Amino acid sequence: MSVDAHHHVWDLSVRDQDWITGPELQPLRRDFTLADLEPEARALHVDRSVLVQTITVAEETPEFLALAERHELVAGVVGWTDLTSPRVTDELALLRELPGGRYLKGVRHQVQGEPDPEWLLRADVRRGLDAVAAAGLVYDLVVLPHQLPACVKAAAAHPGLTFVLDHLGKPRIASGELEPWASDIRALAALPNTVCKLSGMVTETDPRTWRSGWPTGELRPYAETVLEAFGPGRLMFGSDWPVCTLAATYAEVVHGTGVLLLGLSPDEKKEILEATATRVYGL
Repeated sequence: MSVDAHHHVWDLSVRDQDWITGPELQPLRRDFTLADLEPEARALHVDRSVLVQTITVAEETPEFLALAERHELVAGVVGWTDLTSPRVTDELALLRELPGGRYLKGVRHQVQGEPDPEWLLRADVRRGLDAVAAAGLVYDLVVLPHQLPACVKAAAAHPGLTFVLDHLGKPRIASGELEPWASDIRALAALPNTVCKLSGMVTETDPRTWRSGWPTGELRPYAETVLEAFGPGRLMFGSDWPVCTLAATYAEVVHGTGVLLLGLSPDEKKEILEATATRVYGL
């Protein structure tokens, strides 16, 4: 392990994480900082990471860039800006000029919360995606399974932009549902400008039963689907810490991912655990 391509931090004294609702998410209602993550990451030989946005608040991205400037662990930031704004090009340029601006590697929007399943195909969003591509950044997709067809269309319409699918597109692992998710994954992977994160799986399981087969049971069909579709050269590991702690510790996620990759060659493992993220995000 070398690169964790997906984690978050937040400080509730700075701002609320308003998505933390319901009893099942309450363990996340506390501060999670780089000081918490760093010892765990270092102990597992993770020496670089990608810090990813959590909420659609403009102030968060400058804060993350400043953190990257001060902490060696953070080698890249996937931030947020309003893709639908007519000033999106200027906003991206301004972010690059801030302290730590060189660490801005990508942009993400919480598409999973958009009621329109084809939000990515709106004219104003497509102009924003063009601006992300022109800025030399990548676009992270955080979507639900029913939104994957729109991801395929968006990636096809923007061949000059690299799309990184977070959390395998959140398949319904708890119910064991593979289709139509698997077919949509293969359609997305058929486009050369797409990459997938091997992340976020543990929190899509049934928390009452999933540990009985950890990690080869419920997770393996989904991991094997993306491995076959994208190949090691277009897959990257992400812990999704601290969200993963709802179901597993940081160490369990790292070691469990290693078990899922046991059949691969050393070079193939290196792609997933280091090289893909380094190349795609320019770390």
